[in-house]
Amino acid sequence: MKIQLIEGSFSPNDAAELLSQLIQAKIKFHENKISMLDAAEDTKVRENKIKRLQHELSEIRTYLNGSENVQLSAEINLK
Repeated sequence: MKIQLIEGSFSPNDAAELLSQLIQAKIKFHENKISMLDAAEDTKVRENKIKRLQHELSEIRTYLNGSENVQLSAEINLK
């Protein structure tokens, strides 16, 4: 099953806002899981994922700064 999550042309501000909200939702998901976990190894993996997501969000903002309209496409594939 495929779900077309994002498809279209966006202003840099709208693209940054949309991507930021998506990434923040995923960060919050991992933060909530950390608070429920006991295993230090699982916590470390999730903390690394959060750091990677934060870094990618920073790169997105840098890329979009000064850009004109951008095309975004995101699809979820359920298997």
